[in-house]
Amino acid sequence: MPTKIDFIGGNTDRCLMAMALPMIAAMFLNMMYNLVDSLWIGNLLGETAYAALTNSTPIILILTSVAMGAANGVSILISQAVGAKDREKTERLIATSFCAVVAFSLLATILLEALLPEILQALNTPAETYGMAYSYLAVYVPGYLAVFLYLYFTAVLRSFGNSVFQAAAMLVSTILNAVLDPIFIHFIGFHGAAAATLLSQIICLLFMLIYLKKKKLFAFRLSAFDRKDVLPLIQKAIPSVIQQSIPAISTTFLTALVSTYGVTAIAAYGVTGKLETILFYPAMALNMVLTSIIGQCIGGARYDRAKDYLKCALKYGCGLLLLLSVLVAGFSKQLSGLFIQSGDAAAIVGTYFLIVSAGYVLNTVTNCFLGALNGMGKPSKSMLLMIFYYIVVRMPLAYLLSGLGFGLNGIWAAVLVSHVAASAAAGVFGAASLKNFSKIGQVLDSSAEIRYHNPRTR
Repeated sequence: MPTKIDFIGGNTDRCLMAMALPMIAAMFLNMMYNLVDSLWIGNLLGETAYAALTNSTPIILILTSVAMGAANGVSILISQAVGAKDREKTERLIATSFCAVVAFSLLATILLEALLPEILQALNTPAETYGMAYSYLAVYVPGYLAVFLYLYFTAVLRSFGNSVFQAAAMLVSTILNAVLDPIFIHFIGFHGAAAATLLSQIICLLFMLIYLKKKKLFAFRLSAFDRKDVLPLIQKAIPSVIQQSIPAISTTFLTALVSTYGVTAIAAYGVTGKLETILFYPAMALNMVLTSIIGQCIGGARYDRAKDYLKCALKYGCGLLLLLSVLVAGFSKQLSGLFIQSGDAAAIVGTYFLIVSAGYVLNTVTNCFLGALNGMGKPSKSMLLMIFYYIVVRMPLAYLLSGLGFGLNGIWAAVLVSHVAASAAAGVFGAASLKNFSKIGQVLDSSAEIRYHNPRTR
């Protein structure tokens, strides 16, 4: 069962970079992929159409987050099986999780299509954007299975130490989406952007399947499905799904809150969300990479290596985010003009990043500890941390400050406070968990030493 990188025996810095850099590249390509719709819609169809896209985005974010969370939960168990070099268990987990992913995504698609009008109404979608938002989602949602399967197979590849192909597949998909978007928008209209996105995602999935068949990292047999593995997968997947979905739920809540300030505010908030991907995606990449790497280290009983990888990720991640935060915050008003030509919207975007920019380095700290906790097989702790981050701190505080008359700036301040609180809590949670694992490792090492020197115990 070959892996691309020797996480257990190789150099920590080089192994992390070999895994993280392609993953970060894939994330940035995914960012460009998402930006394409925004750029074409904002420039070809105007502010109202861009606001409609913003109203659609929270639902797409929730769908994507659920898929990423489930895939990340699966990756925890597969990574540990790969680290333990248990081929049979690895292939059994892949077959079982694949069946579960297909069943869930089909069910979610049916329910969402049926409830779409009610969901848009609950988001306070303005009347002038409702029709366009609905038409976009009505095209996008049926392709959820393709999106879910793509994210699932990328997680499987990460479990084997392969993140390079994800970047290559995203490059092809991004170029294709950029070419198809203006054509489909011209001939079909606003929802043509959704059709172009969906088609490029399906092609990306096909590339993934061809690659997996060619590389033969594992034997994919549906007959390997085992009902006994369903419960452990659910136990890991559900906390992971919740922790990935909570930011999207928070974005949905804030979008509904911002919607009360008018179309310009909605459009501006949509721009901040697009620019934030530049600052969020490297942290998310490190989160997912650490899940797989530390999972392998735990599976191979190398608890000391897990701690080293976390330190390395914190060092490089915080350095990168400090640089990116300065650049995005410094040029936020100019970057806003790429999406919509509105001085009022640009002013809102500039104020947002002036208030929030200090929080992105802290968000990176949080994500690194989340990845470490997931890799250690503790997604429930990560879930609790995300609940604290968004549900306990950000959402109530945003509602409170907005209601007290601070307006949009009150909402932005709540975002910053949540970053500060979450990074502090993550450090406490993560450090305590790593300390416990180190103690376990010392006990196991001592036991092995005793068995070696005492023939009776061998």
